Amino acid sequence: MARAISKVLKQAVSFNPTKETRTASIMDLCDQIMKEDLVLPAFQTALRWTLEKSIALLNYQLVGKAPVAPISINIILDERESGPQVTFIERKPVTNTTGKQSVNDGQQRLTCNFKAYSDHPDFQNIVLDLSKGKFDEVHQHQIKENQIPVGKLLNKDNDVFMKYVNENMANGFEVLNTLVLVRNKIFGYNYTLNFAKGMTEEEQVEWFDILNLAGSRVPSIQMRLSRLQSKGIDIYGQYTNKFVEIMESNNLGDLIVKKETEVSIPIATLNGAYEKITGKPHTLNYSPMPSDTKESLLVKLSVDEIQTCINMTLKGLNQAIEFIEQKRLGNPERIDYISDLSAFFAYIGNRILSANETDKLIEWYNTVDFNNKSNTDRRESYQELLRIAD
Repeated sequence: MARAISKVLKQAVSFNPTKETRTASIMDLCDQIMKEDLVLPAFQTALRWTLEKSIALLNYQLVGKAPVAPISINIILDERESGPQVTFIERKPVTNTTGKQSVNDGQQRLTCNFKAYSDHPDFQNIVLDLSKGKFDEVHQHQIKENQIPVGKLLNKDNDVFMKYVNENMANGFEVLNTLVLVRNKIFGYNYTLNFAKGMTEEEQVEWFDILNLAGSRVPSIQMRLSRLQSKGIDIYGQYTNKFVEIMESNNLGDLIVKKETEVSIPIATLNGAYEKITGKPHTLNYSPMPSDTKESLLVKLSVDEIQTCINMTLKGLNQAIEFIEQKRLGNPERIDYISDLSAFFAYIGNRILSANETDKLIEWYNTVDFNNKSNTDRRESYQELLRIAD
């Protein structure tokens, strides 16, 4: 006897999402960003591309022989289900989002092009070098006559482009003609857009997960943290990106070895400050390690409490790095040294360590070993660290 066939399966095979595609030029996409018709789900982290990666994209769009990867977009049918949305770059909350297009994958590429289109200060040192035939980075005071800043070349206002050429570049029809051709090519460069309609926030997170992180815990963390947006807190712009930037500025960025830990490690490091401001005695599962993130508890704090946690932890991060440098300790081989010390300094607050406690802290750093340790072992190492200041 034939078995019943799932109705869900029947519905799935009757719909082919790959047919929901079209193309749009860079100019059109930038214009939609400016009008806030293209927005971002708040669970997405802020821009993390380096200047080098942005230059690489601009050059690929100029001379590459294959198209850039598609952009994935959810058309919002019901703002009550889609989750909070924010603008590009500034990440300002967007209201009345029904009908808007939410970019699930492609934020970095679109932001790169929009920064050129809007002459963003971040791109002031990127130029098109006519002699080299490519985009390059220069110091602002060293821009030559055969170079044009990308924010002038690809400016949304053609008058700004023409004014710069007339006032700053070597005269000649060939120069102007070449620049116009470049401007037209980039503005007319088409991206393929893959569309979905009416996705709930959970469905967007699942889509984002498949496109970006292949099954990590990060999407669920990011979705929970996105609820802070309603309190006026952009956890990425105000905290996680600053955490990573401090690491990178101290040549420690390589310790964050996986993309997904750019979120989970900073969030877990908040545990020290969280226990301090809530008056909770330390428990093992509040360690500064990715498996112990407490985003579901963080979102329940008041705005002032969250901001205090952020400030304490960023201060603790700077103190941890400064301590390692001042005491001339060895370079940390794993992120655990930094996250544990950062949470420790946040946990003890403004307390000044005694000479004996400082010696114990140095001994902990020199003897602790995080290699091939279980989560239980790592939690116990952090608890041992906190006992130094008991």
